[in-house]
Amino acid sequence: MWIPTEHEKYGVVLASFRGTVQHGLPLEIGDTVQLLEKCEGWYRGFVHKNPNAKGIFPCTYIHLKNAHIKNKGQFETVIPTEDSVITEMTTTLRDWGAMWKRLYVVKTVQHTHKNEGDLFHRLWHVMNEILDLRRQVLVGHLTNDRMKDVKQHITARLDWGNEQLSLDLVPRREFSMVDPDEISVTELFKLMEHRHRKKETPVPASTHHLFVHMKSLMSSNLGEELEVFFHIYDGRENRPLSERFFVRLNKNGVPKSPEKTERQCTLFVDLGSSDLRKDVYIVVHIMRIGRMGAGEKKNLCSIQYRRPFGCAVVSIADLLTADSKDDHLLKVYACTTESEWYQIHENIIRKVNSRYNLSGSNTGLAVSLQLLHGDIEQLRREYMVLFTRGVSITKKLGFSDIIMPGEMRNDLYVTLEKGEFEKGGKSVARNVEITVYVLDIDGQVMKSYVAAGSGEPGGDEYHSFVLYHNNSPRWAEQIKLPIPVDMFRGAHVRFEFRHCSTKDKGEKKLFGYSFIHLMQEDGRTLPDGTHELIIHKCEENANLQDSSRYLKLPFSKANLPGNNQAVKGTKESFWITSFLCSTKLTQNGDMLDLLKWRAHPEKINDSLSKLKEIDGSEIVKFLQDTLDTLFGILDESSQRYGLKVFDCLVHIINLLQDSKFQHFKPVMDTYIESHFAGALSYRDLIKVLKWYVDRIVDAEHQDHIQQVLKATEYIFKYIIQSRRLFALATGGQSEEEFRCCIHELFMSIRFFLSQENKITSPVTQTQAVFLRTFPAVYGELLKIFTVREVAGFVRETLGSLPATAHAECPLETVKLHCITKTVESQLYTNPESRCILLPVVLRLLQAHMQEQRDLVMCARILTSMLSLIRKDDSVTTELVVSEEVDLIVDSLLVVLMRTILEITNRPQPAGTNMRLQFQDITGEFVACLLALLRQMSDKHYQQLLQTFTSKDDLRDFLLQIFTVFRILIRPEMFPKDWTVMRLVTNNVIITTVLYLSDALRKNFLNEKFDYKVWDSYFYLSVIFINQPCLQLESFSPSKRKRVLEKYGDMRVMMGCEIFSMWQNLGEHKLNFIPAMIGPFLEVTLVPQPDLRNVMIPIFHDMMDWEQRRSGNFKQVEAKLIDKLDSLMSEGKGDETYRELFNSILLKKIERETWRESGISLIATVTRLMERLLDYRDCMKLGEVDGKKIGCTVSLLNFYKTELNKEEMYIRYIHKLYELHLKAQNYTEASYTLLLYDELLEWSDRPLREFLNYPMQSEWQRKEYLHLTIVQNFDRGKCWENGIILCRELADQYESYYDYRNLSKMRMMEASLYDKIMDQQRLEPEFFRVGFYGKKFPFFLRNKEFVCRGHDYERLEAFQQRMLNEFPHAIAMQHVNQPDQTIYQAEAQYLQIYAVSPIPESQDVLQRDGVPDNIKSFYKVNHIWRFRYDRPFHKGTKDKENEFKSLWVERTTLTLVQSLPGISRWFEVEKRELVEVSPLENAIEVIENKNLQLRTLIAQCQSRQMQNINPLTMCLNGVIDAAVNGGLARYQEAFFVKDYIVNHPEDGEKIGRLRELMFEQAHILEYGLAVHEKFVPQDMRPLHKKLVDQFHVMKSSLGIQEFPAYVRASPVHFTNGSPRSSCRNSVPNIISPDGARVVARRSPLTYPAVNRYSSSSLSSQASNEVSNITGQSESSDEVFNMQPSPSTSSLSSNHSASPNVTSSAPSSARGSPQLQDKHKHSRENSCLSSRERPVSAIYPNPLDPAQRATPHQIGDTTLPRSDPNLSAPDKVRTTFSSRSLDSVKEVNNTQFSDTVGKLLCPPVPPRPPYSGSSAKTMRSQSPLPTSRSPQKSSLPPFTPSPTECQSAGLVSNSPVLSGSYSSGISSMSRCSVSEASGTEATTGDHPAHQGPTMPNSVSSGSDELIRRENKTPPPYSVYERSNPRRPVPLPHSLSIPPSVDPPALPPKPHQLRTSSMKLVPTSDPRRADGVPHVPRPRPLPRKVSQL
Repeated sequence: MWIPTEHEKYGVVLASFRGTVQHGLPLEIGDTVQLLEKCEGWYRGFVHKNPNAKGIFPCTYIHLKNAHIKNKGQFETVIPTEDSVITEMTTTLRDWGAMWKRLYVVKTVQHTHKNEGDLFHRLWHVMNEILDLRRQVLVGHLTNDRMKDVKQHITARLDWGNEQLSLDLVPRREFSMVDPDEISVTELFKLMEHRHRKKETPVPASTHHLFVHMKSLMSSNLGEELEVFFHIYDGRENRPLSERFFVRLNKNGVPKSPEKTERQCTLFVDLGSSDLRKDVYIVVHIMRIGRMGAGEKKNLCSIQYRRPFGCAVVSIADLLTADSKDDHLLKVYACTTESEWYQIHENIIRKVNSRYNLSGSNTGLAVSLQLLHGDIEQLRREYMVLFTRGVSITKKLGFSDIIMPGEMRNDLYVTLEKGEFEKGGKSVARNVEITVYVLDIDGQVMKSYVAAGSGEPGGDEYHSFVLYHNNSPRWAEQIKLPIPVDMFRGAHVRFEFRHCSTKDKGEKKLFGYSFIHLMQEDGRTLPDGTHELIIHKCEENANLQDSSRYLKLPFSKANLPGNNQAVKGTKESFWITSFLCSTKLTQNGDMLDLLKWRAHPEKINDSLSKLKEIDGSEIVKFLQDTLDTLFGILDESSQRYGLKVFDCLVHIINLLQDSKFQHFKPVMDTYIESHFAGALSYRDLIKVLKWYVDRIVDAEHQDHIQQVLKATEYIFKYIIQSRRLFALATGGQSEEEFRCCIHELFMSIRFFLSQENKITSPVTQTQAVFLRTFPAVYGELLKIFTVREVAGFVRETLGSLPATAHAECPLETVKLHCITKTVESQLYTNPESRCILLPVVLRLLQAHMQEQRDLVMCARILTSMLSLIRKDDSVTTELVVSEEVDLIVDSLLVVLMRTILEITNRPQPAGTNMRLQFQDITGEFVACLLALLRQMSDKHYQQLLQTFTSKDDLRDFLLQIFTVFRILIRPEMFPKDWTVMRLVTNNVIITTVLYLSDALRKNFLNEKFDYKVWDSYFYLSVIFINQPCLQLESFSPSKRKRVLEKYGDMRVMMGCEIFSMWQNLGEHKLNFIPAMIGPFLEVTLVPQPDLRNVMIPIFHDMMDWEQRRSGNFKQVEAKLIDKLDSLMSEGKGDETYRELFNSILLKKIERETWRESGISLIATVTRLMERLLDYRDCMKLGEVDGKKIGCTVSLLNFYKTELNKEEMYIRYIHKLYELHLKAQNYTEASYTLLLYDELLEWSDRPLREFLNYPMQSEWQRKEYLHLTIVQNFDRGKCWENGIILCRELADQYESYYDYRNLSKMRMMEASLYDKIMDQQRLEPEFFRVGFYGKKFPFFLRNKEFVCRGHDYERLEAFQQRMLNEFPHAIAMQHVNQPDQTIYQAEAQYLQIYAVSPIPESQDVLQRDGVPDNIKSFYKVNHIWRFRYDRPFHKGTKDKENEFKSLWVERTTLTLVQSLPGISRWFEVEKRELVEVSPLENAIEVIENKNLQLRTLIAQCQSRQMQNINPLTMCLNGVIDAAVNGGLARYQEAFFVKDYIVNHPEDGEKIGRLRELMFEQAHILEYGLAVHEKFVPQDMRPLHKKLVDQFHVMKSSLGIQEFPAYVRASPVHFTNGSPRSSCRNSVPNIISPDGARVVARRSPLTYPAVNRYSSSSLSSQASNEVSNITGQSESSDEVFNMQPSPSTSSLSSNHSASPNVTSSAPSSARGSPQLQDKHKHSRENSCLSSRERPVSAIYPNPLDPAQRATPHQIGDTTLPRSDPNLSAPDKVRTTFSSRSLDSVKEVNNTQFSDTVGKLLCPPVPPRPPYSGSSAKTMRSQSPLPTSRSPQKSSLPPFTPSPTECQSAGLVSNSPVLSGSYSSGISSMSRCSVSEASGTEATTGDHPAHQGPTMPNSVSSGSDELIRRENKTPPPYSVYERSNPRRPVPLPHSLSIPPSVDPPALPPKPHQLRTSSMKLVPTSDPRRADGVPHVPRPRPLPRKVSQL
């Protein structure tokens, strides 16, 4: 049986448990579990990281821990009873662990920059450190001090990690986390601020230390030992700042004792901040130890001398920038003359170059230098290794800036300055060396007390360096004499002078000595300064060991008696400088006189007077002795010396206020507590103090009195201690007398404080001085008086201050300081005294806050006051607290709120420090307000609201408090990691709002309704809910759990309150519609289900009330749509919200009368949400540009077509434009910006500033847009479109006579023409992409698109790009349409294959002589339709001849917009499927090959081809394939009797195939003749072979001679050029019976018409080829052909080009999979891209329904075989009642004009009928198709195939199978030869009107009308000139029709009339001739507002 656990509540998992038993709970090692029940060795409970999953687990897996239970019962919380630091470590490490793993993933996967990788490793290291420290704490064997250290380390690391991971700042007190509920808000704020400041602004260290490590001296001329001396030198004062650091180097230049680091490393300690200047240097002097001359030869002399070597200098400022230990190589300089050695460093610093030079080019001193900061103890902790390894300490000369008590030091520094010596009978000057000895009182040499510097131990003597031949040497060598204090008396220093001989013996001969005493007879030490010593001469062998002999002699010339002129007159002298740094010895005689006052009583008066003149450092050295002396004098002679002693005491007390000596205050405190014995002193001290206070008002000079009052604190300490000693000694006698004295003293104080004076009065300043020190007295008074007595003293004293003070008075600030210290004192913490002092404090505080003065101090006082108010369990305390809160609320609540408002609204000061201070006081006042509100109970709120007598006052209060709360919620109110503080703030706010909402309901509803208060309330509620710190979803699970346990979800609480208040509003709701729609919408977007369920119904309410008011809810809809866009783009909202919004509102409006319109609104908003969510997902960082662009296009269209939101539409236009620019899609960018351009007109209407546009006129903005668009068209190489806009702008400039800009525009237009002709343009590939499955974004889901590829991008690359953009997508392996399972799948499927464009602009492409670079534009621009061909076998496949069953499935895709446009891809609007029979396929293949041959021959003739190889390869491919059976296969397949019998309807097509084969043979023959003319010599054998094979081919075809219609017209160019022959050609007429009426002409006069160009080849007979000149103007390109779907077995293998092979990808992805019976060796090529050989540009096929445009000429009207129709069903044109002869009579020019106006009707696909072959047609268009061809009376007539000009023949194969084969080999996308029937329109020549339009056009026209009814945005410049849709365009881009064929390149439009009106254009696709219906502008014009 399961029993609830009592004590077993908390445990840790010891081993992982899989939870495989029934109800088992899986556990991981280390998890913490809460135990609920127990049963027979099993527990039931949950893991803390997932409290919702409960289950059972074995008891043995759990280690139990003691725990404390809160809220026992169902919602109990269990907290382990362990050290809070341990708990914090555990939870923090768990949180870090998850984040650390994420860091690893980021580091590994994304290869992020160095910082994140570093953080990963650093965090790992810190986590391990924390675990180690945790282990130490858990073991529990640490001492208290060690435990404290460990916890400090732990918390420091926890804080570091939290900061690095951007986690919350943890408030702590003594290493433990603080519960915000258990301390006041002000305390919490102080803790947070303290931790934040500690983190933000480390206090700059005032003490600095320099670490020096001597490494080596590098020099080429070493060989002697060296001594190196470092010291710090002040360049400004020209004096050393430190003693010297001394390192010995061996002969190699490295330290002699490398194992002793203290001998090579030192720390120059106690540098002040003032020492870190540019002019403070590290100076290095180097001495060598050896012979006198550096280059002397070795001799027998073994004596060595110290000689100057070099000097180096480096500025300390250079080290300030170095963070770590830096190695420096210092340059070493030598003196030019030795006599300058003493000042070489000064010369180097001053850069006196003449006095020093480099000691060697490669001499350098290698040292390591590092500047360390902080006190020495801190350094010992931080740089433990440094101190444990060993480092010598080099002290500063003199004391540091701060003298510490207990510091022991007794160092005498002697500097050997200079000497003056006589020659001594020698011819040259001496080489003088000084030897220094220290001797004690007995004349014995003191051992080890002479030191050259730190680093080396002291010696018995010191030898100076020697200057060569110098009788006036200057050494400036400093030595240190660390003599103990007790040995100073009687000691002296002796200096012996020796001459160093440089002769062979190298002797040092003594010739004199000097000495000096260290202490004078009166006990004073040797005074600091320079001393001139007497040099006593002596013999070389004189014995100086007996010092008594010379000590009686005079030693200093300054001390000589006046009669000793003989000694004074001698020239020989020796100068030294001494400096004593001692904490025990003094050089001051006055100090000694005072301390020995008993020996000389007569000097007491003088000594007391002179005490003030003695240096402070001397006084603090002897502080205790001095104080004893003063109180001794006071006890013995109080009457005589009382005042003077008091003044001396005041002087010493004030001396300790100095920062240099402030650390001696504890010394004085200790003295008072332990050593002070003046039991009677209190009477004298009180008496003198009162005497001074009584004199204040009358005294003229207040300075001395102010000094006395400054010392009040310590005077009271002495008074109180003295009284306590007296009471102790006498058993409390004279108590009443003492109290009486104190009361009298305070009466005197109150009297002088109550004096009102002028601001500048000295008395006012004295009052201020007293108030500053007064609070320090409270603690002393409490030692004798009760709390209430002291509180009374304080209240009366502070109450006596004059109330009416001027704001400028400095006393006001001091008052506040005094109040601050009072509130922070021990006295105020006692509740008894607090109730006495509180009214005084509040009165002063209120006055200051109302006047906004001294707010920093006010905040501090208030913080301290409120920190003391705590709610305790005891009733008494609760009553006291309640009273205090009452008082504070009454006095300060309103003032406090007003202060916060004023501070936050005030402009912040400029200075950083001021600004920080400003933020601090704001935070403190906020904390005070929160603390006060948190202490307020129901009773306090009721009392507060009752104090507002009028409704206006209450209204003002509510508005004020709501405004303050809004300020508190601001993100900048607290630093971002102060989540704890924010949560406390929000808890207080919501509690207060709940109290105040009742007041709002009671006082401001119904007839008393006040909009402003309610609006303020709602606004506060909304921003409260939307705060980032309340969005629990963004928190880690553990943090979310903690917040929910402590506060619950405050958003839901506030949401319920909003709903409740809204319901109370009734009809007043209308005041908040539509204003509150946006804010409430923002609330509902918060991802909290409960909140959404509460808030979404408010929208139904709003719709209902709006419907009642105005009969619709347009306002609600408009506001919802506007706000949704901005809110969702900020990242708010999700798919769940969309569904919830939809379902809740639909349910709510079910029973409403306005249900239909409501459903419509909800649907619109839901659809918008879908698109906005897609848009947001696509705009995420890292998403590909293609996705972003597609999504933006979808949203842009939605805003325009469905919502009609012009401003949003324009905004998204510009977002799309920016995306295109970023992706370098310049053409698309131009089309996008054109959308905005089209909304504007050429008017002078002013437009407001909008987006990045300034305020300007509509004309100016349109001009700017035009120029920008032209620039982008230029960058995108879409120059033709740019020309249109240039012309439009030019017209505008011309109309305004702005010829300057007109000139520029014409030049720009000309430059665009030049670029068209001169620059190369790449033709893009086009790809069809299907996106299937529910996982795609809404704008792509289950749709198919055609995409314009990038430059050089082929299918494989495009496919890979798409798979990269959609990494989760699966590539479909076939091209068939997917079924419903794929559509509905929860996945992403991509289907991709290449498609061929069907160009619209046939007039340019079919015109002869148009340059290829012009045609190339029209081939791939303004494309609406695309084609894809898939070969398959129908029926039984003939293995011998596969052509019999090879069909082609042709898919035509029609887009919603033409490409290129505002996107690189557009959706497919319509899809048509047609099947092409084998025979039609064969016709197409051969037609295309013939066209290609003709083109190549023409190019060869016109010398456009630089080499003849393409023609050679083409001829070889066709002839060789034919010889090997290519054409013969067609003969076998289609010319056999069986086929003709079985397919009688194909008779005409068979005839056509036969004609084409004969035509091909004729073209080949002519081509060989041309080839012979141009073939190079080395290719003659190949040519001969081709000729031979051609004869074989002819015979295989059974051609002996060409038929009459082939022979009838020789191949020639009529006027020597293909262009002229084209223009003069006669049109071909088709008889109604299907026979072609043709003129008898040569096959090569039949122009090659396709989407690129048309060309007609004409020539004389083949024997005239040699006479042909290169006059041809034809610029046709080489046409590649689309390979046939047959196998390549028919092509000659040896003639195949490398380009033959299929370009299908090697992988299976993207390749079509057909069933076995349909498989074919080339089927995979259906998905392959089009590869182009360099020598040619290839066309794409035309649509079967392609029409010729009005500019088509002569030969363009002849139809070719349409694969969709059988021959009799082709659309035929005829001239009514005209015969062939009459046609011939027609004037060519006239006919050309007529035909120029002919329109070709659209030819829809034909439905199957009985006469056709077994071919099917599938169309996805829902409209019916019909055909009723009209017939004529002309008999059937078979025309010559060579006379025809194909209107629609286009070939676009990626490769030529069999290189240039006969056109029968394999095919990847089958081409089509299209019939373009001509449709006559009303022309200028009635006699030449075309035939009436056949009914068969109906399908096409219906389709056209259907498309016209849709009005998508005008995306393309071209569409403005293309009559595809009868939509009126902006007149700026409209294009009037031209009557004659325009000059090339064809102008997009002619000049408009001056009125700029739109000229109607006849639509060649309109069957019914319906004129254009003007389209209204797509959007209501609001541009004036933009």
